[in-house]
Amino acid sequence: MTADELAKPSSRVLVLFGATGDLAARKLLPGLFHLFRVGLMPDEFRIIGSGRHAPDDFVDHVEQALRTHGRAELDGHWQEFSQRLSFVASSAEDGNELADAVRSAESEIAAEGERLVYLSVPPGAMADMVRMIGDAGIAENCSLVVEKPFGHDLASAKELNEILHGVLAEESIYRIDHFLGKEPVQNILALRFANGIFEPIWNRDHIAYVQIDVPESIDIEGRASFYEETGAFRDMVVTHLMQILGVVALEPPTRIDAESLQLERTKVFEAIRSLEPSRTVFGQYAGYRDEEGVSSRSEVETFAALEVFIDSWRWSGVPFYLRTGKAMAEGRRTVTIGFTEAPLRIFTGHDPEQPTRPSELVFELSDDPKVRIEVQAKVPGPGLELGRAALTLDIDEAFEGLDGLEAYERLLHDVMLRDRLLFTTAEQIERLWEVSDPVLENPPAVEPYDRGSWGPQSAIELPESHGWRLPDGY
Repeated sequence: MTADELAKPSSRVLVLFGATGDLAARKLLPGLFHLFRVGLMPDEFRIIGSGRHAPDDFVDHVEQALRTHGRAELDGHWQEFSQRLSFVASSAEDGNELADAVRSAESEIAAEGERLVYLSVPPGAMADMVRMIGDAGIAENCSLVVEKPFGHDLASAKELNEILHGVLAEESIYRIDHFLGKEPVQNILALRFANGIFEPIWNRDHIAYVQIDVPESIDIEGRASFYEETGAFRDMVVTHLMQILGVVALEPPTRIDAESLQLERTKVFEAIRSLEPSRTVFGQYAGYRDEEGVSSRSEVETFAALEVFIDSWRWSGVPFYLRTGKAMAEGRRTVTIGFTEAPLRIFTGHDPEQPTRPSELVFELSDDPKVRIEVQAKVPGPGLELGRAALTLDIDEAFEGLDGLEAYERLLHDVMLRDRLLFTTAEQIERLWEVSDPVLENPPAVEPYDRGSWGPQSAIELPESHGWRLPDGY
């Protein structure tokens, strides 16, 4: 069997709950269309959108979504793709008509693969929707994709997992975190484990700190109801940033497969020390309370920064600094590995009052991924003056002409192949809520910060002598 044959899933029906929502319009529908254009969808498939209210014309709705958010202009593939689309209304109280439509579509295309059911619904509706797909029979022979947040604390995460396991086996549940599907995040694994220069120094003897920094320049963009219920800590830290930490900090797996990688990531999460409220900063950008739908007295955080420790031999004493927030100075996704400095400064002219940044390995997790090794080098000239310089690997340039999959495209394709490599487990989710409990139970006071800034001053000072790489270290 060729690689191309392995990459093409078997025929199936895909059911998208929340098919008229923002996530479907921006990511899911454009992602499925791109997979179709590049030959990574099944030869035979049907996409059934669902939700409480049917749009006037679902095909037209999808076309507008693709024109607005798709990766390329619509071409001859659109006509064929559009013929695979339909919409059936459903609710948490009644999914029988939808179940009938799914079975009919599967019969029509002689479906061989599991149906893919994607739950893009509000957190408060998740449990009832899971029960409904079980009662209606939609969960039979099903791969179920569940969007974050997975609960809002340890108790609710356990309750949701119990409901899920009452309907499906764990191996049929795909808890999606799109950061794990990003090519640059996977490149952290590739560069570390496929190259002998990095793994020998990937430990507390050589690494002084790690920073996972995901500031966003956008504000909440009209998502007040979601943000008032969730906040930045639950939305970004317990999910995306902790998952990146798990990739950076894991022990070498015996092989790169789902079972081995899940085992090592679980070990990392088990070793995370319970978070300290005193080493956590919450902030709220000026004007947040003026957003439509936000309480005038809201104490919801739109910014979170914190210090994390992993109690393992590899990482003992190494601080991990995590930061994210809305309406900040830049929109970036950066992982910085700061190395210990040379034990003796042998070059003259160093001013101890003006400390230089140590050598750093920097992963830019953007759509234009780059990896930089930033070091001290000799400045051209007659003396031995040192300056900051960088060795840069431009991934797009290195593999010119190769077009990778975006995160949701990769993850949707993986679900159809039953590849769980880049998905989280019930055990991991519950452990992350457990270590977060001290902050949730005793959250720090929310501090104001200006739009376009780098957050509250106390957060800027959190890494102490190292400082944040962004903005000054770039």
